[in-house]
Amino acid sequence: MNARILDQFLFIALPYVCLFTFFLMTIYRYRAQSFSYSSLSSQFLENRHHFWAVVPFHYGILAVTAGHLIAFLIPKTILAWNSHPLRLYVLEISALACGLLTLIGLVGIVIRRITTTRVRTVTSMTDWILFGMLLIQTASGVAIALFHPWGSSWFASNLSPYLWSIFKLNPDVSYVAAMPHLVKAHIVLAFLTIGFFPFT
Repeated sequence: MNARILDQFLFIALPYVCLFTFFLMTIYRYRAQSFSYSSLSSQFLENRHHFWAVVPFHYGILAVTAGHLIAFLIPKTILAWNSHPLRLYVLEISALACGLLTLIGLVGIVIRRITTTRVRTVTSMTDWILFGMLLIQTASGVAIALFHPWGSSWFASNLSPYLWSIFKLNPDVSYVAAMPHLVKAHIVLAFLTIGFFPFT
């Protein structure tokens, strides 16, 4: 399988399969098992470690997700912001800090679920798979920030048009074909995580 065919599979076919699976299974699960979306009240099972793990994770993941959405929705504004070096440095350092906060919190969540018997009991195999996917996704995001800097700019100029092409049903792989392998893996795992989420 040559690189062009692989890119078409990973960045055209796979995103649509994952998005279709997410919407179909979310609707089905909501209609058939509307009360199955739950963390099974793990805070009531153990709260001390829960606080120190979940709080940094939630603050970090909300900031990182918001940053991705902003770069996706208003890429020209991000590029204009980044045209001043100081503002670019502030944005990049803030994004890296939030990524590290997410990773630290997520590691704490996983350790808590492993070491606390009552919490481990209510954690299903699909939950463990999702935790593994999130750990790899978060760690790869931090690695990208460290080894492929200025992500806010190349996200706005390359990944945003690619994602828009997916949603417009006119996928254009050329925007991501030349991306580093780590970035490509991050994109693929993001779609896989979306597709797998309704099963947890």
